[in-house]
Amino acid sequence: MSENKSYFFCGIGGSGMLPLATIVAARGASVAGSDRSRDQGRSPEKFAWLAREGVEFFPQDGSGPKAGQTLVASAAVEDSVPDVAAASALGLPRITRAELNAALFNDAAHAIGVGGTSGKSTVTAMIGWILASVGRNPTVMNGAVMRNFAGPEAPFASALVGDAATYVSEVDESDGSIALYRPDVAVVTNISLDHKSLAELHALFGDFVGKARVAVVNADDPESVPLFNADNNLRFGFGDGAAMRGSDFEALPDGCRFSVSFAGGRHDVRLRMPGRHNAANALAAIAAARAVSISVADSVAALAGFTGLARRYEILGQAGGVTVIDDFAHNPDKVAATLAAVAELPGRALIFFQPHGYGPLRQMGKELAASFAAGMRDGDKLFVCAPVYFGGTVDRSIGSEALVAETQAGGGDAVHLTTRAHCGAAMLDEAKAGDRILILGARDDTLTEFGYELLGKLG
Repeated sequence: MSENKSYFFCGIGGSGMLPLATIVAARGASVAGSDRSRDQGRSPEKFAWLAREGVEFFPQDGSGPKAGQTLVASAAVEDSVPDVAAASALGLPRITRAELNAALFNDAAHAIGVGGTSGKSTVTAMIGWILASVGRNPTVMNGAVMRNFAGPEAPFASALVGDAATYVSEVDESDGSIALYRPDVAVVTNISLDHKSLAELHALFGDFVGKARVAVVNADDPESVPLFNADNNLRFGFGDGAAMRGSDFEALPDGCRFSVSFAGGRHDVRLRMPGRHNAANALAAIAAARAVSISVADSVAALAGFTGLARRYEILGQAGGVTVIDDFAHNPDKVAATLAAVAELPGRALIFFQPHGYGPLRQMGKELAASFAAGMRDGDKLFVCAPVYFGGTVDRSIGSEALVAETQAGGGDAVHLTTRAHCGAAMLDEAKAGDRILILGARDDTLTEFGYELLGKLG
């Protein structure tokens, strides 16, 4: 539905906007856009690549929108943003990123939607890789760079452009846009507190799985119990309630292994990604692939070659005996999963965390602190800087100090240092051979650059 159309993306460099822009451009649409990060000189390589892909860029000053275009902007973008105001003055239609993605998704005969509080980017990429490996040629819309599909010509491969008939996409419950999607296969990785109350989440996910031919649901997740429905469920997990059941999990220095049993058959799985949570992600992907008639054996074979996502427990390197790991963990569930993966192997963790906004600290600061305090072992230390802030109107009355105080009250060794640079210097002073430095946070592409900067200084 995007052919021969013209779109202007406000905030085109965002994790959800960039892959969508590349998909509609590949389908024949004209794509232009702006981004505050580009104007501020951040992540120039990303915007240079988009320009090479045919995107026309404008400063975010209102000069970009033109007659005949459709404005694509997040629902959270304020009307006062110059490009939004200019588009309004021109009378341009405005749609959200989710509305455009849902339209593409709902047009597909085989639409696989992946929702959940944590793991959905990884599961989306796993499903996409399985489908591609067996020749299904899927279109994949993700919120993270999929390393299997990335390369010199596609360094920011958070999308894969394939057939329109097979569409695999993350779906987002945080803004309620999950309600726009009509999946053939609905995957719910787990449900926990993030941006909405649990009651709201149960209602949103219940509607989502109720529309599907097959609902792939986490049998081990207590908050997913309201979604269990014998008519369309294919449950995954390590417990007795799972049809796609994992067992014999073993942590390895370079990943993990486990077994999967389904319909009387048993297969050994080897992943290059660490953590029991990634084994659960793999079970979800295998179940989703089975729902579209791909054998468990073919999925297991494909996952042996799955190399993961950028910023999902991504090992940036090692210097002086210290390993630097980059990770997207930013909510209580993701933090808990990452720290659990860290704890599977010996070695002290020095954890840097940049909160992904002041609003999230108000919404889930206490739960975040509890995850840090519970997941940190003796000797682990948390370093927290100020929340990410790129401008706009936001209540900044609750900051990182509160998170650190709550973590300390829970027994965690935590310190608040105002800037990222100060945290980095403190971690470098602290680090010794055998330690792992973790870079945690979201909504800021420069976190990876920060990790490499620390790695260089360690060397």
